[in-house]
Amino acid sequence: MSRPVIDVSGVSKAFRLPHERRTTLKEHVLHPFHRTTYEVQQALDDVSFTVQEGEFFGIIGPNGSGKSTLLKILAGIYRQDSGTVRVDGRLSPFIELGVGFNPELTARDNVRINGTLLGLGKAELEDRFDAIFEFAGLERFIDQKLKNFSSGMHVRLAYSIAIQVEFDVLLLDEVLAVGDAEFQEKCFATFLGFRDQRKTIVLVTHGVETLTELADCVLLLRAGRVEALGDAPEVVARYQGQLVV
Repeated sequence: MSRPVIDVSGVSKAFRLPHERRTTLKEHVLHPFHRTTYEVQQALDDVSFTVQEGEFFGIIGPNGSGKSTLLKILAGIYRQDSGTVRVDGRLSPFIELGVGFNPELTARDNVRINGTLLGLGKAELEDRFDAIFEFAGLERFIDQKLKNFSSGMHVRLAYSIAIQVEFDVLLLDEVLAVGDAEFQEKCFATFLGFRDQRKTIVLVTHGVETLTELADCVLLLRAGRVEALGDAPEVVARYQGQLVV
């Protein structure tokens, strides 16, 4: 019997956006009493949902709908202004491209540092080192500095590290958006493997075909609010503006 591993209740998050920013000492001296005004952007507004253990949970919505903000709150990168978030289990977050990477270091060194930060021990890292580069298809580039990598190479390496870490919940933000067809097929295969292992996956994506095929449940966000939540085909169809009978 499945149990809830993610429970989000009434979560809201807003950001203050400055209309004018003074960055130099001269600006402060010439206009010491000039105040910067702020606009409040409501990124999330009273969002609630539950993800069950072993569920493939998709999050879709137009740009600016709050998808990435929600994922960062789940990962503990952002803190919500109100509401509660409970995540039961070990997280492996794949949130932003290049976070934790040092472009001046080689891929070899970045894998060791990143893997350690994600919780891999020295022996575990050595055992999985070759598999990381093999999955990413970057064996020839192990000793190349990351500043010379393309964005696609970055995402392949980062995802390859993320899936080597022992986890209960995997958070993914647009992992399929960057990368060639071969890498996307590899990602698809890992999703199937994780489902068989009863791992929980939360995927933010615009790739509705993936969600229609794999997702058990999909959350549609629009302007920071929940517009729909339910079976993947129905929610995806609503997102695409199709009539569901």
